Amino acid sequence: MTGPLAILIGPMAAGKTSVGRALASRLEVPFADLDALIVEAEGRSIPAIFAAEGEARFREIEAEALARALAEHPGVLSLGGGAPLHPASRERLRGAPVIFLDVDERVAARRISHGTGRPMLQGQDPMARWRELTVERGPVYRELAALRIDSGHGSPSRVARAIVTALQGELTTPLQKETP
Repeated sequence: MTGPLAILIGPMAAGKTSVGRALASRLEVPFADLDALIVEAEGRSIPAIFAAEGEARFREIEAEALARALAEHPGVLSLGGGAPLHPASRERLRGAPVIFLDVDERVAARRISHGTGRPMLQGQDPMARWRELTVERGPVYRELAALRIDSGHGSPSRVARAIVTALQGELTTPLQKETP
């Protein structure tokens, strides 16, 4: 098999990077973060790309990086919140081992208050923008997800353990998608 064993998607502050690292460690496979791959390839930060070229061009760069990662990365891959929205990316992710990390607003607000470098949350009310993006992107996340996990409670290691448990169950019984 080529490509990632698990692809983590979800809204900003769902813990995709930290859970991804913990999951890769637990599975003893490499971890890659799509945003980090983009920064490495472009030689500049995500906010710098947004500022210089805008969101539309960033999404093209992101879609190209995702295509490469899906072809080359053998472990756990975490995606930025908007990555699945690009039509080519959505098509590439269809049928892949996609795990939707869901998080409630209270947990996201706490996590966002400690973070920086989120160009999509710039403005007067970052949480209003987070809610707007989460409502807009949620149907795509649910459509692509083979598995949906609440990542808002417990450490990244605990969430990774829940993913492994759910995946092990999938091997013995059909996995039902969670309904919203």
